[in-house]
Amino acid sequence: MKTFSLEEITQIVNGMLTKVEDAKITKIAPPLLSDENTLALALGEDEIANLSNSKAKAALVPLGVQIDGLTTIEVERPRLAMMKLLNLFYIAPTVNKDIHPTAVIDPTAKLGKDVCIGPNVVVSANAEIGDNSKILANSYIGSNVKVGQNCFFHPGVNIGDRVKIGNDVILHHGVSLGADGFSFVTENPDNIEQARKDGEIKDGAQQKHVIFKIPSIGSVEIGNNVEIGANTTIDRGTIENTTIGDDTKIDDQVMIGHNCKIGKGCLIISQVGIAGSCVIGDRVVIAGQAGLADHIQIGSDTIIAAKAGVTKSFPERSIVVGIPAVPRKEFIKQLKTMKDAQEIIAKFRKYEPMLNAFEEAHNE
Repeated sequence: MKTFSLEEITQIVNGMLTKVEDAKITKIAPPLLSDENTLALALGEDEIANLSNSKAKAALVPLGVQIDGLTTIEVERPRLAMMKLLNLFYIAPTVNKDIHPTAVIDPTAKLGKDVCIGPNVVVSANAEIGDNSKILANSYIGSNVKVGQNCFFHPGVNIGDRVKIGNDVILHHGVSLGADGFSFVTENPDNIEQARKDGEIKDGAQQKHVIFKIPSIGSVEIGNNVEIGANTTIDRGTIENTTIGDDTKIDDQVMIGHNCKIGKGCLIISQVGIAGSCVIGDRVVIAGQAGLADHIQIGSDTIIAAKAGVTKSFPERSIVVGIPAVPRKEFIKQLKTMKDAQEIIAKFRKYEPMLNAFEEAHNE
């Protein structure tokens, strides 16, 4: 069991200690789940109020919060301090040492120093895995894949051929990198092409036509210090590689289509869908369930709100909201217009009988 003094924790989180009584901290928890050896995390108003009913002797609180009779560690950025504490008490997944006997390693594959390969892992021809990387059970590494140093792949990861992965990359359960892109063409113009060109579907569009698959000969390239959540899929490029920039973090169940270029330091939240050939700048935030149409560009430092339907490009530092997505100020203006329209309609209905009577009198 890990045990820390209050002084050690204060130094780790760069906080300010107001000590009422001593305590040895063995875990962290919300106030109502804390005992005498727990550092209570009171980061918000509700948690702070719950401290009066907590058994904890000490609490982590925002700067300026002091509780009579309770030892507190005040911090300027509570969530940042919480992150440091969670890393302090984190218990890493169990990893077997060296190569598990059930793993299948092609003789041409190259493994670096201190590489760990779990049960039933397949490492294909000419793949390279960097020093200190760990690949857990039931994962597949395709041919000519290059994995950097200090990477950690959770169980069930699937990496297609020729994918390049940088250093310090974390892939969670079920991640798929390098599947074929969803790219097809018909011999004659189809209804989608007609709709885009003319805004309507003309007669004959329902005729039978053959759909040809466009092969994907590109691959996927992942930068350094990237983390990708469970069951997220990133398709290979048609000709060029689909790319994910350094320090980008991607949540669970995200779909990134072929040919996309995602910048550095982006945050992409769960259930986002990005269609093929999109270009996303640096430090872009895309909130949950947003959808991006193909071939659009999003400038750096843009925020796309949850469930936004993005059908066109936006410049850098945009805040994008709604379906179809528009700049935030325009969205607020639309809401105000709708509210004003409701008031106008209500007034019209109130005076509609008088208007009808006036028209009848002048029509006689």
